[in-house]
Amino acid sequence: MSLFFSQFLNGLQTGSVYALVALGYSMVYGIILLLNFAHGDIIMVGAYAAFYSMTAFHLHPLLSVVLAVAASTLLGVVIEKVAYTPLRQAPRLSLLITAIGVSFLLENGAQLLFGSETKSMSPIVTGNVSLGSMSISKVALLTIAVTVAAMAILTFLVQRTKLGKAMRAVSEDMGAAQLMGISLNKTISFTFAVGSALAGIGSVLYLCAYTQASPTMGSMLGLKAFVAAVLGGIGSIPGAMIGGFAIGLLEALCSAVNLSVWKDGVVFAILILVLLVKPTGIMGRSQAEKV
Repeated sequence: MSLFFSQFLNGLQTGSVYALVALGYSMVYGIILLLNFAHGDIIMVGAYAAFYSMTAFHLHPLLSVVLAVAASTLLGVVIEKVAYTPLRQAPRLSLLITAIGVSFLLENGAQLLFGSETKSMSPIVTGNVSLGSMSISKVALLTIAVTVAAMAILTFLVQRTKLGKAMRAVSEDMGAAQLMGISLNKTISFTFAVGSALAGIGSVLYLCAYTQASPTMGSMLGLKAFVAAVLGGIGSIPGAMIGGFAIGLLEALCSAVNLSVWKDGVVFAILILVLLVKPTGIMGRSQAEKV
């Protein structure tokens, strides 16, 4: 029972990071139907920002978190303005190729700036919390708590604020939203900013768990978050949450049955299965196409 609870908590911890990153994929896709494959590398930039803030400049961890989130948010908005806005009327394939190009640019740029080796640091959060006969990592509790809080704030933002309502309007019908006076540029930039801020939070939580950063760290993490978004229903915020937690728990299950080396393969097998059986995902909606 203790082992089951420990693996379940580990799965929720990993799934929390996937969920935060998957939210960025879903939000951007829901607005402009773009698979932003550069989103995973925004996590890498946020991780390096937090890493150097704490190791090179010896800033307080909380201030380092703020700087990491700010750097991720700024980078997301800059990418949208420089790389995606000029191609808004271009075919979707052009946007997809551009996103992949931006991803490679960030990865190789990070290797030039920071080196290709993995950077390690001292643990940010240490210790365990005892619950009866079980010991729970403080990092796991912090990760889950921060993720739940971030999702609650995001839900309030989307459902109750003016910009959130504009995001939903643009997602439903971009042309009609413009006719109603909604600023398309402002809404899309805000969506990228929010998604990138969530990626920044995810990067700090990743550092808390693994205490290392590398130029390619966002590649596999971003792909798994993409699988989580597809599983939950890409374009759906609740679906991204469900998909992230599901992928995290699936990886924990693979580790529990001594199949750790297969967990990446299992995750992508799930992607193929979902695309074959239910392409819209758990929470996705089928859309009729007019001909």
